Amino acid sequence: MRYAEINRSTNETKIKVAINLDGEGVTHINTGIGFFDHMLNLFAAHGRFNLDVECDGDIEVDGHHSIEDIGIALGSAIKTALGDKRGINRYGTFYLPMDEALAFVSLDISGRPFLVYDGGNMAPMIGSYDTELTEEFLRALAFNAGITLHAKVLYGNNSHHKVEAVFKALGHALRIAVESDPRMHDIPSTKGTL
Repeated sequence: MRYAEINRSTNETKIKVAINLDGEGVTHINTGIGFFDHMLNLFAAHGRFNLDVECDGDIEVDGHHSIEDIGIALGSAIKTALGDKRGINRYGTFYLPMDEALAFVSLDISGRPFLVYDGGNMAPMIGSYDTELTEEFLRALAFNAGITLHAKVLYGNNSHHKVEAVFKALGHALRIAVESDPRMHDIPSTKGTL
């Protein structure tokens, strides 16, 4: 079982994240930001990850610290759970339609963190969720997991649908990348390390 638990405490947030990459999509999410809880639930369900997230953050200021710090903790948990990455597919790409919106995510568990994100035009807020923070979450996740991550909303009108398509596509792409290839017994790199 590829499992990790991360505790992160700052003056702004207190976070506990636990992930089982070989789960069934069972979640317990409580960030204090309803729409973000929904997105993390969808990410885990579509990735088939068991995910627990508890966050006590300064959401009276706004959601920035909580969302970014959860990205940091979740990225660290993914990296720890993967260990030396022996036998994984490494790459994952997924297109996901959500009604009128279409998003795609492509990633490489490379050890070389990078983010390219294009969400297109969004409403500033979805409930109490600041849509600008999608990029901040993805960056924190990618840089702490050691993932090269590309995410793009190709088209769509409804901001809820667009963000939801990104999170679902992320779950699917990561699931593909972390799955074991029965033919691969080594680290999936000609360098011998990731």
